[in-house]
Amino acid sequence: MEERGNFFYGITTFSDIHPWKFLVIIFLIAYPGFTSDFFTFQIGSYSLILGTIALSLMMLAGYGGMVSLAQMTVAGFAGYIMAIFGENTVGVMGLGWPWWLTTITAILSAAIFSAIVGAISVRTEGIYTIMITLAISVAFFYFVRQNYQIFNGFTGFAGIKPPTLFGIYWRDPVPFYYLTLFVSSAFLLTVFYCSRSTFGLGLQAIRDKPRRMRALGYHVNWHRIMAFFLSGLIAGTAGVLLVWFNGRISPGSIGVDVVIDILVIAVVGGLRNPIGPFLGAIVFVLLENFAIDLIDRERFNTVIGIVFLLVVFFSPDGLLGLWDRISRRIWFKRSVRDINRRAQWEDSVASGSIDNS
Repeated sequence: MEERGNFFYGITTFSDIHPWKFLVIIFLIAYPGFTSDFFTFQIGSYSLILGTIALSLMMLAGYGGMVSLAQMTVAGFAGYIMAIFGENTVGVMGLGWPWWLTTITAILSAAIFSAIVGAISVRTEGIYTIMITLAISVAFFYFVRQNYQIFNGFTGFAGIKPPTLFGIYWRDPVPFYYLTLFVSSAFLLTVFYCSRSTFGLGLQAIRDKPRRMRALGYHVNWHRIMAFFLSGLIAGTAGVLLVWFNGRISPGSIGVDVVIDILVIAVVGGLRNPIGPFLGAIVFVLLENFAIDLIDRERFNTVIGIVFLLVVFFSPDGLLGLWDRISRRIWFKRSVRDINRRAQWEDSVASGSIDNS
């Protein structure tokens, strides 16, 4: 049997990488060189951050069959940890820990928080998992909004800055873009690798046949909880980048509308491939920044809803699935054309009209 050569499916030789993937990599690296600071920071960096958060949802939903609406809450939890244990300018909490210790604490705390969410929700399936994770997100939103001793209530925290290392202030547009690009690329490759690892294959098998996997000796719930923990590492790291991006964190950062936005991003891009969330994030950020030039700001959610419905209606697998269908159709037409040409040539040779000597 011919082995499928694909960089994202276990074969990692450069000869197996399609040229367009090299072009995408070159474009992403060179992107700040031909764009303004606005497009580098507000479009590029923000898309990568939202795409990374949506990637954590794609990992749970695409490979584990668990649609969680708590991923933005996990990211926000990491942001609050950064504000509480690090430095802020509002005079509440701000313990002043070193940035590296605060960052590690925030990411690990977010992963543990995600695992707790998983432990609560893994015994349910389908719509019940969605409702439980949504309930947790709403409960956390109202808790931080009403708690002023630790979370500073409705105001939240401001003045949260990334460190200055090697003489570089990492919130400047170009350095911050490359930081987000590095983090998102690392997690993208990690998810691709995990999808073909023993853990990833087991998670996909549990998604399809949980009873059979339980009969084979797999601890299904622990496997799912570990998936939530790993997704929490991804969302927590993105949450740190997000709070550095905004410079602040408040209940509005983890509101129900933002929680739903992550689901929309993942579904629009596609839940069956880790690239999908980033594609959906680009579409979402572009609409968020430029749709308001054509319509009122209050109508933005209407536009997003229409785009969501159109994508789901015409391509349940998202924009990535739509592209796959179009590319397959083009490939099929080319294959048919090549077969017809070859058949005509063979007929000409058989009839003696072409010298075959």
